[in-house]
Amino acid sequence: KAVVSTQSTGSNEFFVKCLLLHPVEKMSKAKGKKPQRAGSNVFAIFDQQQIQELKEAFTIIDQDRDCFISEKDLKDMWASLGIIQDDKFCAEMVKVSPGQINFTAFLTFMGEKLADTDHEYVLHNAFAWFDVQNTGFINQQKFTNALTQLGDRFSKEEINQMNDVAPMKGDSVDWKRFIKLIKYGGDIEEEA
Repeated sequence: KAVVSTQSTGSNEFFVKCLLLHPVEKMSKAKGKKPQRAGSNVFAIFDQQQIQELKEAFTIIDQDRDCFISEKDLKDMWASLGIIQDDKFCAEMVKVSPGQINFTAFLTFMGEKLADTDHEYVLHNAFAWFDVQNTGFINQQKFTNALTQLGDRFSKEEINQMNDVAPMKGDSVDWKRFIKLIKYGGDIEEEA
């Protein structure tokens, strides 16, 4: 279940919130040649714009600016977003890394999350099943019903989060843009 923002918040706070709430692919769609995986060099996984976006997210999370993400940083970052998290929750988040979480460890974590995502064509086929007329749109109520009644069922909170970020046209979800948002993140603009 991935949720990402279509809105620019200036400080990327919503991006960080979504990033931490879900195993999410919050990346810009790179134009031109895509970077290739190269052994253990985590910087080869991402293009420069993606690295910059992840650096901004890391900086937002690193509340004490010591270049490491700690439990206290996570708790303070959540508080800055108006969400009170308990110590246990933040401790579990930090446990994903075998050592201290510096920027390179953060990039490695995000690279692993990206590697675990469905291919774009899989998402396309799943959404297309609900868009029998191939309009590129799915009625929001139909979409909500599918997410709450089929497969991995979304909770009411997850539906509300999805509704807050899904690209809409009237009362319908623009599912083609939503796929791009899930896979590449960023502020996806409508394509001509």
